[in-house]
Amino acid sequence: MVNSGFVAPEDRDAVTAALRTQLDGLPARSPFYADSFAEHGVTPSALSTLDDLAKFPFTTKQMLRDSQAEAPPLGRHAGVDLTEVVRVHASTGTTGKPSWVGVTRRDAAAWTEMVARAFRTMGATREDIVVHGAGLTLFVGGLPIRDALESIGSTFVPIGTGASEKVVQAMDTLGVTALHSTPSYVRYLAEYVRGLGRDPREFGLRKVFVGGEPGGGEPAFREYVEREWGAPVTEGLGNADMAPVLFGEAPGSGGMRFTGGRHVVVELIDPDSGEPVEAEPGATGELVYTSVDRECCPLVRFRTHDRVVITGRAEDGAPLIRCVGRTDDMLIVLGVNVFPSAVRDLVQTQHPRTTGAVQIVVPGTGPRVEPPLRVEAEWGEAPGDRDQLRQELEGLIRSRLSVRAEVTLVPPGTLERSEMKSRLVRLAG
Repeated sequence: MVNSGFVAPEDRDAVTAALRTQLDGLPARSPFYADSFAEHGVTPSALSTLDDLAKFPFTTKQMLRDSQAEAPPLGRHAGVDLTEVVRVHASTGTTGKPSWVGVTRRDAAAWTEMVARAFRTMGATREDIVVHGAGLTLFVGGLPIRDALESIGSTFVPIGTGASEKVVQAMDTLGVTALHSTPSYVRYLAEYVRGLGRDPREFGLRKVFVGGEPGGGEPAFREYVEREWGAPVTEGLGNADMAPVLFGEAPGSGGMRFTGGRHVVVELIDPDSGEPVEAEPGATGELVYTSVDRECCPLVRFRTHDRVVITGRAEDGAPLIRCVGRTDDMLIVLGVNVFPSAVRDLVQTQHPRTTGAVQIVVPGTGPRVEPPLRVEAEWGEAPGDRDQLRQELEGLIRSRLSVRAEVTLVPPGTLERSEMKSRLVRLAG
């Protein structure tokens, strides 16, 4: 069942009607979708209910890149001319060349509404003073976050990345209550503060909001951050091509709920077969998004490659999710699926014997890797016997992830740190 549980029952009819209108006008606005629908023998009239969305073809990131190469700058999939666009963002290029994302005035208003709903769910209020420690330029987690937090009434402190000393200065002088950044930067900033001879807890943060990469829900990461900062962590999940934040986690809820309202239809699919997966507790799958009222990038069944698990349900029955990794980052070791973020989480459980920093070294482009899985991990401030630590980490990875690993321990500070998204996989060379 398409969108099972992700849209509130009272919104389902309105979303269906709006999506039908969107699809009806799409071939005339977007040559990309006119060709795609014709190629797959489907017309907008095929949609009577949300379940009918499964009749339409998927859209992939590579298709969007090819579309922009054919018709720069916005591509054949863009639904409006560049003159209608008030702002341009770019995807971060995690898995390939960045692509442009145009936003009309109406699109921007919808983004603000969705992101504000997510941050309210995550615990942001008008009383908060929020340091923004993520990108402020082309990154969709920058200016749209500002718009959303300011619409809530929060005080927004736009520091961005590469200026940790200014973050510390702001926390020292502004009475900052909350920090927003990627999980990588939250960890990096704690290490930076420790390097100054200070305790992160002394700043009195009350909230940590994370997003932009998988990892915010990893138990060991969360335990580390909450211990270091003395503040609860909540996370959000979004997508550069669809909306900056579409899911938000209520404090203590155990997972993120859909906060996109009537603007986006969400599907959960099997990443291999493409078949629908029921959003029941314990289920896993890939998130797929369809825009209901987008003007510039009216994507239909866009495959995000975000692999999620349904962790439970909210009191109103809405599914709760955790992102466990990206299907295009996943490694396959003798038929076993291994997410790099899961390896990082296991290494993090041994803090302070480890710093939690990790990289997986693969001999080719993947995803298939011959065992043993080569893992580099930093020893921490209290490693004890390092040979014993190495053996324990190898045993932990084998017992929890069912793959044989070869762990190499390296000194603290050896592995790459990032204020944005940490690179967990490195090609051997």
